[in-house]
Amino acid sequence: MKKLFALLTLFAVPALYAQQDTIAPSGIVTDTISPWMAKGNASLLFNQSTFDNWLAGGENNISGNVGINYDVNYKKGVWSWDNKFIASYGIVKTRTSAFAKKTDDRLEINSVLGRQISRYWYYSAFANFKTQFTKGYMYERTDEGVEVREEYTNFMSPGYLYAGPGMLYKRDENLKVNLSPATSKFTFVDKAFTLPDEEYFGVKEGKSTRYELGFNASAYYKLDVIANVTFENILNLYSNYLEDPQNVDIDYQLNIVMKINRYLTTNLSFQTIYDDNAFRGFQVRQVFGVAVNYGF
Repeated sequence: MKKLFALLTLFAVPALYAQQDTIAPSGIVTDTISPWMAKGNASLLFNQSTFDNWLAGGENNISGNVGINYDVNYKKGVWSWDNKFIASYGIVKTRTSAFAKKTDDRLEINSVLGRQISRYWYYSAFANFKTQFTKGYMYERTDEGVEVREEYTNFMSPGYLYAGPGMLYKRDENLKVNLSPATSKFTFVDKAFTLPDEEYFGVKEGKSTRYELGFNASAYYKLDVIANVTFENILNLYSNYLEDPQNVDIDYQLNIVMKINRYLTTNLSFQTIYDDNAFRGFQVRQVFGVAVNYGF
Protein backbone atom coordinates (compact mmCIF):
# COMPACT_ATOMS: atom_id res chain seq x y z
CA MET A 1 0.00 0.00 0.00
CA LYS A 2 2.93 2.32 0.65
CA LYS A 3 4.11 1.83 -2.94
CA LEU A 4 0.59 2.54 -4.24
CA PHE A 5 0.32 5.70 -2.12
CA ALA A 6 3.66 6.92 -3.47
CA LEU A 7 2.53 6.24 -7.04
CA LEU A 8 -0.76 8.12 -6.66
CA THR A 9 1.06 10.99 -4.96
CA LEU A 10 3.40 11.26 -7.94
CA PHE A 11 0.48 11.52 -10.34
CA ALA A 12 -1.26 14.08 -8.13
CA VAL A 13 1.67 16.55 -8.28
CA PRO A 14 0.57 18.15 -11.60
CA ALA A 15 -2.87 18.97 -10.18
CA LEU A 16 -1.33 20.66 -7.14
CA TYR A 17 1.04 22.74 -9.26
CA ALA A 18 -1.80 23.76 -11.57
CA GLN A 19 -3.70 25.18 -8.61
CA GLN A 20 -0.67 26.88 -7.09
CA ASP A 21 0.22 28.68 -10.32
CA THR A 22 -3.23 30.20 -10.79
CA ILE A 23 -4.22 31.12 -7.22
CA ALA A 24 -2.28 33.50 -5.00
CA PRO A 25 -1.72 32.61 -1.30
CA SER A 26 -4.49 35.04 -0.34
CA GLY A 27 -6.93 33.15 -2.56
CA ILE A 28 -7.03 35.91 -5.21
CA VAL A 29 -6.77 34.69 -8.79
CA THR A 30 -3.75 36.24 -10.51
CA ASP A 31 -3.60 37.43 -14.10
CA THR A 32 -0.21 35.79 -14.73
CA ILE A 33 -0.20 33.47 -17.74
CA SER A 34 0.63 30.03 -16.38
CA PRO A 35 2.16 27.14 -18.32
CA TRP A 36 -0.37 24.89 -16.56
CA MET A 37 -3.89 24.30 -17.83
CA ALA A 38 -6.43 22.29 -15.85
CA LYS A 39 -10.00 21.39 -16.76
CA GLY A 40 -12.42 18.62 -15.97
CA ASN A 41 -15.97 17.36 -15.85
CA ALA A 42 -18.01 15.42 -13.30
CA SER A 43 -21.20 13.63 -14.33
CA LEU A 44 -24.03 11.76 -12.60
CA LEU A 45 -26.38 9.35 -14.37
CA PHE A 46 -29.50 8.01 -12.61
CA ASN A 47 -32.17 5.57 -13.74
CA GLN A 48 -35.21 4.07 -12.00
CA SER A 49 -37.92 1.75 -13.35
CA THR A 50 -41.04 0.48 -11.59
CA PHE A 51 -43.61 -2.05 -12.87
CA ASP A 52 -46.94 -2.92 -11.25
CA ASN A 53 -49.29 -5.38 -12.96
CA TRP A 54 -47.45 -4.64 -16.20
CA LEU A 55 -48.48 -7.48 -18.52
CA ALA A 56 -45.63 -6.89 -20.99
CA GLY A 57 -43.19 -7.78 -18.22
CA GLY A 58 -40.44 -5.92 -16.43
CA GLU A 59 -38.40 -5.85 -13.26
CA ASN A 60 -38.16 -3.00 -10.77
CA ASN A 61 -34.68 -1.56 -10.66
CA ILE A 62 -32.68 1.46 -9.65
CA SER A 63 -29.21 2.37 -10.94
CA GLY A 64 -26.70 5.18 -10.89
CA ASN A 65 -23.30 6.04 -12.28
CA VAL A 66 -20.84 8.78 -11.32
CA GLY A 67 -17.78 9.74 -13.39
CA ILE A 68 -14.89 12.20 -13.39
CA ASN A 69 -12.71 13.14 -16.36
CA TYR A 70 -9.92 15.58 -15.45
CA ASP A 71 -6.97 16.95 -17.48
CA VAL A 72 -3.89 18.71 -16.13
CA ASN A 73 -1.48 19.82 -18.88
CA TYR A 74 1.79 21.75 -18.91
CA LYS A 75 3.36 23.54 -21.89
CA LYS A 76 6.39 25.81 -21.79
CA GLY A 77 9.07 26.16 -24.45
CA VAL A 78 9.95 22.75 -25.87
CA TRP A 79 8.50 20.87 -22.90
CA SER A 80 4.98 19.50 -22.49
CA TRP A 81 3.43 17.27 -19.84
CA ASP A 82 -0.10 15.92 -20.37
CA ASN A 83 -2.00 14.17 -17.58
CA LYS A 84 -5.49 12.67 -17.69
CA PHE A 85 -7.44 11.25 -14.73
CA ILE A 86 -10.49 9.06 -15.41
CA ALA A 87 -12.67 7.56 -12.68
CA SER A 88 -16.16 6.08 -12.77
CA TYR A 89 -18.37 3.89 -10.62
CA GLY A 90 -21.90 2.59 -11.08
CA ILE A 91 -24.31 0.13 -9.45
CA VAL A 92 -27.72 -1.37 -10.18
CA LYS A 93 -30.22 -3.05 -7.81
CA THR A 94 -33.09 -5.14 -9.10
CA ARG A 95 -36.01 -6.51 -7.12
CA THR A 96 -35.17 -10.18 -7.71
CA SER A 97 -31.46 -9.93 -6.94
CA ALA A 98 -30.11 -10.23 -3.41
CA PHE A 99 -27.13 -8.03 -4.27
CA ALA A 100 -26.46 -4.59 -5.69
CA LYS A 101 -24.22 -5.20 -8.72
CA LYS A 102 -21.62 -3.01 -10.34
CA THR A 103 -22.25 -1.58 -13.78
CA ASP A 104 -18.97 0.35 -13.92
CA ASP A 105 -15.80 0.51 -11.83
CA ARG A 106 -12.50 1.95 -13.02
CA LEU A 107 -9.64 4.23 -12.16
CA GLU A 108 -7.15 5.24 -14.85
CA ILE A 109 -4.28 7.73 -14.85
CA ASN A 110 -2.32 8.66 -18.00
CA SER A 111 0.81 10.81 -18.03
CA VAL A 112 3.03 11.73 -21.03
CA LEU A 113 6.12 13.94 -20.80
CA GLY A 114 7.46 15.28 -24.10
CA ARG A 115 10.38 17.34 -25.42
CA GLN A 116 9.63 18.95 -28.77
CA ILE A 117 12.00 18.26 -31.69
CA SER A 118 9.86 19.49 -34.60
CA ARG A 119 6.47 21.09 -35.15
CA TYR A 120 4.48 17.99 -34.18
CA TRP A 121 7.01 15.45 -32.90
CA TYR A 122 8.43 15.00 -29.38
CA TYR A 123 10.73 12.67 -27.53
CA SER A 124 8.49 11.19 -24.85
CA ALA A 125 8.22 9.18 -21.66
CA PHE A 126 4.85 7.87 -20.57
CA ALA A 127 3.14 6.09 -17.68
CA ASN A 128 -0.33 4.55 -17.52
CA PHE A 129 -2.00 3.11 -14.41
CA LYS A 130 -5.29 1.19 -14.26
CA THR A 131 -7.28 -0.57 -11.55
CA GLN A 132 -10.75 -0.66 -9.94
CA PHE A 133 -12.17 0.75 -6.70
CA THR A 134 -14.09 -2.11 -5.10
CA LYS A 135 -14.53 -5.88 -5.08
CA GLY A 136 -15.89 -7.69 -8.11
CA TYR A 137 -17.91 -10.91 -7.90
CA MET A 138 -18.93 -13.92 -9.99
CA TYR A 139 -22.66 -14.64 -9.56
CA GLU A 140 -24.61 -17.88 -9.86
CA ARG A 141 -27.73 -19.56 -8.48
CA THR A 142 -27.87 -22.77 -6.50
CA ASP A 143 -30.17 -25.66 -7.36
CA GLU A 144 -32.64 -24.18 -4.88
CA GLY A 145 -32.63 -20.88 -6.81
CA VAL A 146 -30.67 -18.92 -4.20
CA GLU A 147 -28.29 -16.34 -5.68
CA VAL A 148 -24.72 -16.60 -4.37
CA ARG A 149 -21.52 -14.79 -5.26
CA GLU A 150 -17.78 -15.38 -5.10
CA GLU A 151 -15.18 -12.61 -4.88
CA TYR A 152 -13.04 -12.53 -8.01
CA THR A 153 -11.36 -9.10 -8.20
CA ASN A 154 -10.55 -6.18 -5.91
CA PHE A 155 -8.67 -2.88 -5.74
CA MET A 156 -5.17 -3.46 -7.21
CA SER A 157 -6.15 -7.02 -8.07
CA PRO A 158 -5.65 -6.65 -10.89
CA GLY A 159 -3.74 -3.39 -11.21
CA TYR A 160 -1.72 -2.45 -14.28
CA LEU A 161 1.22 -0.10 -14.74
CA TYR A 162 2.77 0.69 -18.13
CA ALA A 163 5.87 2.86 -18.53
CA GLY A 164 8.48 3.51 -21.19
CA PRO A 165 10.28 5.96 -23.53
CA GLY A 166 9.14 6.70 -27.06
CA MET A 167 8.04 9.24 -29.64
CA LEU A 168 4.97 11.46 -29.39
CA TYR A 169 3.04 12.96 -32.30
CA LYS A 170 0.94 15.86 -31.00
CA ARG A 171 -0.95 17.95 -33.51
CA ASP A 172 -2.94 19.68 -30.76
CA GLU A 173 -4.76 18.84 -27.53
CA ASN A 174 -7.35 16.82 -29.49
CA LEU A 175 -5.01 14.56 -31.48
CA LYS A 176 -2.08 12.71 -29.90
CA VAL A 177 -0.28 9.45 -30.77
CA ASN A 178 2.48 7.97 -28.61
CA LEU A 179 4.71 5.09 -29.74
CA SER A 180 6.89 3.30 -27.20
CA PRO A 181 8.97 0.33 -28.49
CA ALA A 182 10.39 -0.55 -25.03
CA THR A 183 7.43 -0.49 -22.65
CA SER A 184 7.50 -2.25 -19.29
CA LYS A 185 4.16 -3.64 -18.13
CA PHE A 186 3.54 -4.66 -14.52
CA THR A 187 0.45 -6.63 -13.47
CA PHE A 188 -0.33 -6.60 -9.74
CA VAL A 189 -2.67 -9.06 -7.99
CA ASP A 190 -3.53 -10.32 -4.52
CA LYS A 191 -1.92 -13.71 -3.85
CA ALA A 192 -5.19 -14.86 -2.29
CA PHE A 193 -6.76 -15.09 -5.76
CA THR A 194 -4.04 -17.23 -7.41
CA LEU A 195 -5.06 -20.89 -7.68
CA PRO A 196 -2.97 -24.07 -8.02
CA ASP A 197 -1.90 -24.78 -11.61
CA GLU A 198 -3.81 -21.74 -12.86
CA GLU A 199 -2.87 -18.20 -13.83
CA TYR A 200 -4.79 -15.22 -12.51
CA PHE A 201 -4.56 -12.36 -15.04
CA GLY A 202 -1.30 -13.93 -16.21
CA VAL A 203 0.22 -14.06 -12.71
CA LYS A 204 1.39 -17.50 -11.58
CA GLU A 205 0.42 -19.24 -8.35
CA GLY A 206 2.07 -17.75 -5.26
CA LYS A 207 3.16 -14.59 -7.09
CA SER A 208 1.78 -11.07 -6.80
CA THR A 209 3.30 -9.44 -9.92
CA ARG A 210 3.95 -10.23 -13.55
CA TYR A 211 6.50 -8.36 -15.72
CA GLU A 212 6.33 -7.91 -19.47
CA LEU A 213 8.43 -5.98 -21.99
CA GLY A 214 6.89 -4.98 -25.29
CA PHE A 215 5.66 -2.38 -27.78
CA ASN A 216 2.94 0.08 -26.79
CA ALA A 217 0.95 2.39 -29.05
CA SER A 218 -1.61 4.80 -27.64
CA ALA A 219 -3.81 7.34 -29.41
CA TYR A 220 -6.23 10.07 -28.34
CA TYR A 221 -8.63 11.76 -30.76
CA LYS A 222 -11.46 14.10 -29.84
CA LEU A 223 -13.68 15.73 -32.44
CA ASP A 224 -16.86 17.77 -32.68
CA VAL A 225 -19.10 15.84 -35.06
CA ILE A 226 -21.87 18.45 -35.14
CA ALA A 227 -22.82 21.33 -32.86
CA ASN A 228 -22.90 20.21 -29.20
CA VAL A 229 -21.90 16.61 -30.03
CA THR A 230 -18.35 15.41 -29.26
CA PHE A 231 -16.66 12.05 -29.78
CA GLU A 232 -13.67 11.15 -27.59
CA ASN A 233 -11.62 8.14 -28.74
CA ILE A 234 -8.91 6.52 -26.59
CA LEU A 235 -6.97 3.54 -27.97
CA ASN A 236 -4.18 1.51 -26.39
CA LEU A 237 -2.35 -1.43 -28.03
CA TYR A 238 0.32 -3.59 -26.41
CA SER A 239 2.41 -6.53 -27.69
CA ASN A 240 4.56 -8.56 -25.28
CA TYR A 241 7.97 -9.42 -26.77
CA LEU A 242 8.61 -12.08 -24.12
CA GLU A 243 5.53 -14.24 -24.72
CA ASP A 244 3.08 -14.59 -27.65
CA PRO A 245 3.83 -11.21 -29.30
CA GLN A 246 1.15 -11.93 -31.91
CA ASN A 247 -1.54 -11.69 -29.21
CA VAL A 248 -1.95 -7.92 -29.10
CA ASP A 249 -3.76 -6.48 -26.07
CA ILE A 250 -6.46 -3.96 -27.12
CA ASP A 251 -8.20 -1.34 -25.00
CA TYR A 252 -10.55 1.01 -26.87
CA GLN A 253 -12.84 3.61 -25.29
CA LEU A 254 -15.45 5.78 -26.99
CA ASN A 255 -17.15 8.57 -25.06
CA ILE A 256 -19.96 10.42 -26.84
CA VAL A 257 -21.39 13.56 -25.22
CA MET A 258 -24.51 15.24 -26.65
CA LYS A 259 -25.06 18.56 -24.90
CA ILE A 260 -28.65 19.50 -24.02
CA ASN A 261 -27.88 22.62 -22.00
CA ARG A 262 -25.23 23.88 -19.61
CA TYR A 263 -25.80 21.12 -17.06
CA LEU A 264 -27.56 18.29 -18.90
CA THR A 265 -26.07 15.95 -21.49
CA THR A 266 -26.83 12.60 -23.05
CA ASN A 267 -23.77 10.39 -22.51
CA LEU A 268 -22.74 7.16 -24.20
CA SER A 269 -19.63 5.34 -22.98
CA PHE A 270 -18.40 2.25 -24.80
CA GLN A 271 -15.28 0.24 -23.97
CA THR A 272 -13.91 -3.03 -25.28
CA ILE A 273 -10.84 -4.88 -24.03
CA TYR A 274 -8.97 -7.87 -25.40
CA ASP A 275 -6.35 -9.35 -23.05
CA ASP A 276 -5.92 -13.13 -23.26
CA ASN A 277 -4.27 -13.19 -19.85
CA ALA A 278 -7.56 -12.00 -18.33
CA PHE A 279 -10.18 -13.51 -20.68
CA ARG A 280 -9.90 -15.25 -24.05
CA GLY A 281 -12.34 -13.01 -25.86
CA PHE A 282 -13.54 -9.42 -25.96
CA GLN A 283 -14.76 -7.75 -22.78
CA VAL A 284 -17.44 -5.13 -23.50
CA ARG A 285 -18.79 -2.34 -21.30
CA GLN A 286 -21.48 0.17 -22.32
CA VAL A 287 -23.22 2.89 -20.30
CA PHE A 288 -25.92 5.17 -21.72
CA GLY A 289 -28.10 7.79 -20.13
CA VAL A 290 -28.93 11.43 -19.44
CA ALA A 291 -26.36 12.95 -17.09
CA VAL A 292 -26.07 15.97 -14.86
CA ASN A 293 -22.68 17.56 -15.53
CA TYR A 294 -20.45 20.01 -13.72
CA GLY A 295 -17.37 21.48 -15.36
CA PHE A 296 -14.38 22.61 -13.30
